[in-house]
Amino acid sequence: MNGKLFVVATPIGNMKDITLRALEILGEVDIIFCEDTRVTRNLLSYHKIQKPLYSINSFSEEKRIKLVEKFLSEGKKAALLSDAGTPCISDPGVRLINYLRRNEFEIIGIPGANAAILGLSIAGLPTDSFVFEGFLPQKKGRRKKLLALENEERTIILYESVYRISKLLNELKEIMPERFLVIFRELTKMFEEKWQGYPESLLNSLQERTIKGEFVIIIAPKNWTGK
Repeated sequence: MNGKLFVVATPIGNMKDITLRALEILGEVDIIFCEDTRVTRNLLSYHKIQKPLYSINSFSEEKRIKLVEKFLSEGKKAALLSDAGTPCISDPGVRLINYLRRNEFEIIGIPGANAAILGLSIAGLPTDSFVFEGFLPQKKGRRKKLLALENEERTIILYESVYRISKLLNELKEIMPERFLVIFRELTKMFEEKWQGYPESLLNSLQERTIKGEFVIIIAPKNWTGK
């Protein structure tokens, strides 16, 4: 019989934000495929788990598919992890899962932390309908994507890095100046921060700070009144 692949959500910052079921599965599997072996090794070490690790990232995913298939065909249990949060959500793994599904391997999801949903849940903006765009293109297609979102009537969730957060706020200041934003930095970590307001005021505020880390940006729906 073929083995199973468990798609396991991991903490987005705080090492304790992992489910009991996830720890149980990670202790049972034969092998773990992960985005960065160093990051995953730290997590496993914290929870006193030792397993063979293989990296699978955006550059190696295509090559790793056959190796995952080989292990599963031998009846082994494997886990797929990203560096933080739920695998395949703005992270590698989609091509692997697609291949395994088409070839009728069993895939089991182990839910847990997700930065987009966490940010949305504590932003105080409408949650009944939203669109997740993840990381915008760095260059080609970036402005086109933002212009397409200009009239979006749902709440918008974006990810952004420290290197482009000021650029994004400048773009939002031009394209969506009246849209209310809630920005989270380093969710669940020691120096977690939240800012809220409109693009121009947030841009001025952030430019006065030395900032690091990853950001989740929640953009209110068009014509949202704050009620």
